[in-house]
Amino acid sequence: MSNSPPPVLRLTGITKRFGSLVANDDISLELHRGEVLALLGENGAGKSTLVNILFGHYVADAGTVEIDGAPLPPGQPRAALAAGIGMVHQHFTLADNLSVLDNILIGTESLWRWRQQRGAARARVQEIATRFGLAVDPQARVGALSVGERQRVEIIKALYRGARVLILDEPTAVLTPQEVDSLFGTLAQLIAEGLSVVFISHKLDEVMRVSHRVAVLRGGKLVSTGATSETNKAELAERMVGRRVEMPVRDESRARGEVVAMLDHVSVAANDDHGPLADVSLTLYAGEIVGIAGVSGNGQVALAELMSGIAAPSRGSVTLGGQPLAAVPQKWIAAGVARIPEDRHAQGTVGDLTLWENAITEQLGNRVFVRGGVIRRGAARAFTRDLIQRFDVRGGGAEVAARNLSGGNMQKLILGRALSVRGEQAPRLVVASQPTWGLDIGAVAYVRRQLLEAAARGAAVLLISEDLDELRALADRVAVIHSGHLTDARPTESWTLASLGLAMAGEGHDAIHDNDRMEAIDAA
Repeated sequence: MSNSPPPVLRLTGITKRFGSLVANDDISLELHRGEVLALLGENGAGKSTLVNILFGHYVADAGTVEIDGAPLPPGQPRAALAAGIGMVHQHFTLADNLSVLDNILIGTESLWRWRQQRGAARARVQEIATRFGLAVDPQARVGALSVGERQRVEIIKALYRGARVLILDEPTAVLTPQEVDSLFGTLAQLIAEGLSVVFISHKLDEVMRVSHRVAVLRGGKLVSTGATSETNKAELAERMVGRRVEMPVRDESRARGEVVAMLDHVSVAANDDHGPLADVSLTLYAGEIVGIAGVSGNGQVALAELMSGIAAPSRGSVTLGGQPLAAVPQKWIAAGVARIPEDRHAQGTVGDLTLWENAITEQLGNRVFVRGGVIRRGAARAFTRDLIQRFDVRGGGAEVAARNLSGGNMQKLILGRALSVRGEQAPRLVVASQPTWGLDIGAVAYVRRQLLEAAARGAAVLLISEDLDELRALADRVAVIHSGHLTDARPTESWTLASLGLAMAGEGHDAIHDNDRMEAIDAA
């Protein structure tokens, strides 16, 4: 008989159905002390369902969850927390108006306690922060923290509650390269002290870097588990989607054409939906992809709305084809501007409407679909059926509600609608904001290929993305946005990951240009 300790976490025969859909099909997994298990799969593969069962948000139809050999009561998040399971969500669950300490203490003390033990709590938070390199001020207001600092608060919150198993859901999605390095340094310390981690990510470079083992889900089934050292990115991608996946990259020989759009010293006032833009200048050319890098919340939304006719400049000028255009979205669409919004659920689609209704929402001024104020349903449905076929939208026909689509297929619907804004031709300008955010590797490859093809057909593409690998693969030039200010758009090859990270953090602007001058002197 083996004397080895039981795994920290064991899932046995987990099955979960939603109607006729089997989201998890007899899944068994183990996680050991001091181990990082990467959990991979396409959108809709069953990862979120499995994690929600583990955390007590869902109850499995069959199967068991054990922590250190003891069964975990199903459907009880409080029991999961008490057993040492912590989770850092992709979208942080923090109250911006409260301090770091208050956010950490929420839910940890009885409401009937006469007074909080704030002194002891502050000391413990400080001890955790110092021990694991998670520098943060317990008294700071969360709303004033950077994205990287907020993530540290989430990790401290989990550790404060005694987490022994930490679930990280897309933990690097909104971090600068320097913040990613800091996070991985912290993870190394945590793992060395025995913490176990379930690492969910679509970034295979990071999976290869931090994980010990990899588990791949496809269609609700566990298709493979194994040591990370015995596989590679291409093999993992193929297991995830069931076929070989090749990531497209730009054609560096592609020549750019005429000026399509120009921003000349433009400022946009802040509102409740976005921060400000300050004195931004940018020129977009036909056949070129210009990438905008930056940490979320630094003016990207204002820039995307400005270039889609949703927001108007408070200063400066915006021209399309050399002509100023009023901030009326329908006029921008009619002028050949295609929009891929950041939030596919809240802005890109109306969940309760059918696919054909969503497909024509931005073309209601088109006489092909609307005549005499009456929607031509036959034409709209025919257009949508063609769009579904051309852009490989899976999940039902033209009459299916958009909310029934997976994230990847919803994005394909939006992409098809945008790139069909002028029939079979590419639009003049494509404004793509976070177009592959949260998508699996197969959908990412598809979306990237469509953007490259749009540029090859002569469209100017403004690609706003927090994925630096994506920008380096697709963009001909890259600019960095920070606090509403935009750097010059420079050839992609002139940026390093380090210089991009510094600029995204609002640091090193002078150092970057000093480095350019030194390289020029050395070359001379």
